[in-house]
Amino acid sequence: MNGKLIVIEGLDGSGKATQARALAEALQAQGRDVMQITFPDYASDSSALVKMYLGGQFGSHPDDVNAYAASTFYSVDRFASYKMKWGEFYRKGGIVIADRYTTSNAVHQCSKLPPKQWNAFLDWLFDFEYNKIGIPAPDGVIYLEVDPAVSQALMTGRYQGDEAKKDIHEKDTEYLARSQQAARHCAAALGWVTVACCQAGEMRTIQQIHEDVLRATKEILC
Repeated sequence: MNGKLIVIEGLDGSGKATQARALAEALQAQGRDVMQITFPDYASDSSALVKMYLGGQFGSHPDDVNAYAASTFYSVDRFASYKMKWGEFYRKGGIVIADRYTTSNAVHQCSKLPPKQWNAFLDWLFDFEYNKIGIPAPDGVIYLEVDPAVSQALMTGRYQGDEAKKDIHEKDTEYLARSQQAARHCAAALGWVTVACCQAGEMRTIQQIHEDVLRATKEILC
């Protein structure tokens, strides 16, 4: 019997890795069998095309690679990870916490298309990954919503002010604003749980956000 796949989604700088780790630790403390995974899987050769894309080798702007082509780079990486790292654990009933998943393609690649094409793209994306290549669909998605201006400031701090270290997504503020619009559409259309991470233009505390994530997870695991 398959386990559960819970995805932590959000724009760059939203604290996905922090919240995924905190959630995994909380569930482990409850005695649950948990594995945390992260995408892209930069430690694997399967992320090579993703690295080339984000590094600007196919163009210096996100829109230089169309939504469908870029999505396949990430899809191959997820397929390899499922086959080699966590598929058996999941199929035996384990709980998998994913920092990003197919949902990231939904957010970041929809933003390259006119809104009237979003639903058709999402239909193609989910059919390709969950039916055609056969990786599991998530049991629940928790979307960490952060103001783009706040996420930009957080990323600048992450790179100690060196803007050159940002990838082509992180550098493009207009693209990130479009991605937030796409994320809100996806959350509403696909039933994601939205956790507001900002208050009065500032990030809420890690613990406050974690408590909201825990509440959402409890509903998913019921």
